[in-house]
Amino acid sequence: MNVQNSKSDLRAHLRARLEKISDAVRAVESIELCERLQAQIPSAHTILFFAPLPDELDVWPMLEMSLALGVNCALPFFDAEKKIYGAKIIHTLATDIVIGKFGVREPAAGCEEIALNQFDLVLVPGMAFDLSGNRLGRGRGFYDRILAEASGIKCGVCHNFQLLEKIPTEPHDAKVDFIFTPAKGVKRKN
Repeated sequence: MNVQNSKSDLRAHLRARLEKISDAVRAVESIELCERLQAQIPSAHTILFFAPLPDELDVWPMLEMSLALGVNCALPFFDAEKKIYGAKIIHTLATDIVIGKFGVREPAAGCEEIALNQFDLVLVPGMAFDLSGNRLGRGRGFYDRILAEASGIKCGVCHNFQLLEKIPTEPHDAKVDFIFTPAKGVKRKN
């Protein structure tokens, strides 16, 4: 079986498991994850967050808290002209967030763009991560391109069962430095 097929099979397996998680469990695990991230990551001045999809752990409360503390916070946005993702600074969730091209919350058009090499910390969603820092995304490669350019510490976030011993990878797949789950934080093996 080739790597693409292995990735597709693993994504299908993980999607099935994600669908079985109740909203209540996801809420509790999201709180545990945010508490773990706040306790274990260094004080970052500029953070690239992500807008969680319904089946992902919710890091939005950490974004709200970081904004309240005066941290520079940004979210990815899809640049339709270039067909790539960039990042924009957000200040106020009520006015700076819109629904983007793929149905994901992103910064409004008027928000200031920030270069991807300006971050201290990048929070990264994924279908799965492994102990070597490899990431299995949703299959479009958008985060691989963001991670290739982004500066700072890259932290994958996922449910406990999404942290695996080994996942199938390809040369273009980007790595993260740490993986955080509700139960633990792991530094990648080199």
